[in-house]
Amino acid sequence: MFVHYTTVSRDEEVQQILDLQALNHASVLGADTMREQGFLTVKHDPEVLLRMNRTAPAIIAKAGEQVVGYALVMPREFAAEVPVLLPMFAMLDELQWENKALRANPRWFVMGQICVADGYRGQGIFDGMYLKMKEVYREKYDFTITEVAERNTRSIRAHERVGFQTLHQYPDETSGERWRVVILEF
Repeated sequence: MFVHYTTVSRDEEVQQILDLQALNHASVLGADTMREQGFLTVKHDPEVLLRMNRTAPAIIAKAGEQVVGYALVMPREFAAEVPVLLPMFAMLDELQWENKALRANPRWFVMGQICVADGYRGQGIFDGMYLKMKEVYREKYDFTITEVAERNTRSIRAHERVGFQTLHQYPDETSGERWRVVILEF
């Protein structure tokens, strides 16, 4: 089926994002699946996700009316609304890109999560969503930042393939996870 790229325009699409998120969260996947297919680490509150999408619509890939992929756009003003990400935002405030403190640059956002549905992986949808993101957001933002668990090797490779560069790496002492902070210029 033909896949097209757009931005969230209806609450039903946000619900489909949440459904896809639930199927791909690390808490429901086995170790082999996580290693081979990747995984998600954050569960978003439905109300927060609705408000995020009203402020900065996510990029979605659709097959017909079904969301088969999404890339969440998380403006920094939503940091406090996803408490698990507060340490990441605090850390980002201490980093620099091109000799400029991130906290002093208003022209970036956090790519809040990306996911492609099982059965649609390996078809260029990941790349297509980032191309659409650049098209939609390049006038307002200079770049996006995200972090990827280093054990999520499929995601690391995919982010590198579309042009993300490593900005920072660090261990999370609480979870034992090692993270790679990556940046994509628009």
